Amino acid sequence: MAIATLVSRITGFAWKVMLAWAASIGVVNDSFTVANTLPNIVYELLFGGVLASVVIPLLVRAQDDRDGGLAYTQRLITMAMTLLAIGTAVAVALAPLFTRLYMDGSTGNANPELATAFAYLLLPEILFYGLFAILSAVLQAKHVFGPPAWAPVMNNLIVMATIGVYALLPGEISLNPVRMGDAKLLTLGIGVTLGIAVQALVLVPALRRIGFRFRWNWGLDERFREFGGLALWIVGYVAISQVGMVFTTRVLTSEAPGGAAIYANAWLLFQLPYGVIGVSLLTAIMPRLSRAAADGDTDRLIGDLSLASRLSTVLLVPLSAILTVAGSAIGVALFGYGNADVEDARRLGDALAFSAFGILPYALVMLQLRVFYAMKDARTPTLIMVVMTVVKIPMLYLCAGYLRPNDVVIGVLLVNSLTFVVGAVLGQMWLWVRLGRLQSMRVVRVIAQTVAAGAGGALVAFGVSLLIDLVLGSAGPTLVAWIEVVVLSLVTGVVAFALLVAFKVPELEPARQRITRLVRRG
Repeated sequence: MAIATLVSRITGFAWKVMLAWAASIGVVNDSFTVANTLPNIVYELLFGGVLASVVIPLLVRAQDDRDGGLAYTQRLITMAMTLLAIGTAVAVALAPLFTRLYMDGSTGNANPELATAFAYLLLPEILFYGLFAILSAVLQAKHVFGPPAWAPVMNNLIVMATIGVYALLPGEISLNPVRMGDAKLLTLGIGVTLGIAVQALVLVPALRRIGFRFRWNWGLDERFREFGGLALWIVGYVAISQVGMVFTTRVLTSEAPGGAAIYANAWLLFQLPYGVIGVSLLTAIMPRLSRAAADGDTDRLIGDLSLASRLSTVLLVPLSAILTVAGSAIGVALFGYGNADVEDARRLGDALAFSAFGILPYALVMLQLRVFYAMKDARTPTLIMVVMTVVKIPMLYLCAGYLRPNDVVIGVLLVNSLTFVVGAVLGQMWLWVRLGRLQSMRVVRVIAQTVAAGAGGALVAFGVSLLIDLVLGSAGPTLVAWIEVVVLSLVTGVVAFALLVAFKVPELEPARQRITRLVRRG
């Protein structure tokens, strides 16, 4: 899963870089970025959070039925696809309202008309996002993890091909006026939607291999009442989180040009370590958490939570240190080409560096949510999100009011990370009240050791970066950036993990033994 997720994240990031090269980080990219977030937002509001968080525990419990949960699963899919089809049709019809909500149109940094045109083409993705999510849940409840992990790679390859065609087409997208028949606009919009459709449909053969055959089943199940109660709270959770996203997007699009695109790409880089490690870990551990909660085995639930927290810490904190030290260089190395501006690329890297400390809190928040949902408690995460959003919105406007326009995006990503810290602390306290002792001191000890190791690696790498700037200061910015990315990442990573070995952190032991065997064999 980790390998598949890594390939998926790399190819997903690659097409974002390709788009920056082909369309620059400016009005077209900003408009596309805003429009491309709308299907995710609407899908999450309709059903996405429910599918990701609650469906797997319910499917695991349904496996105790006489038919192994087949009828329940068919009814669930029937209900989900019906709601998603209706929601997709309504969302496409309301596309202009969505773009006006997320863009105030006060500046020329993003074009509301172009964003609306893209939205008409991209909002049908909602249906395919939902289909992919629920089919993935059926597979994961049966402990089949490979196909859902590899399916996004197919999507990314199709989008990369789409951007290649977009770049080869002559001319530019017309902004005044915006024309829906524009070849470049249609290519980008339809191609990206096609990628999501393929991502969903490639799971069908995997479902057949496990013996699942879908039939429309319009019958009702009394357990849907429980599902509906959980779903309402999760929809509330997503709705509140999107309130924060509305304010985030409006602040970004009202300041310096490129803010929304820089934020989206920096956020993608921010999520890369979590996507490879955290998502794989959560995907594997979610059925275990669900089974422990269903059996009422609190000790096993706490043990899985503690283990996942400690593994996330050991693997993510050193990567956070790497992004902190090499963030600026990563931005220039990856985005300082084609039509992109080197200063915009550097601004993207700075935003990543300032926010990288939030990767572990973000992972812990996602893990805590899964524990609550495994216990069929959807109310507490929603209340935590209320607090996080109340903290976030004033800080966003402080960024807009006190930072230079070019620095607002850096402040916004910093606010995101601080919000995750608040959420992680609240979640841990709430779980402590619900479950009792959470092996907290064991987790805190690992966090302290890992932060010390990451700081040591970052300090050594900072000294190396000064030396690189002294020796190569007159070279081209992208060449220096690539050298810094490679050297600083290696130095930070090697020093951090060496210190973890010296600290004898037990969670690192399996990896250390495996690497030692490979070295000896070589």
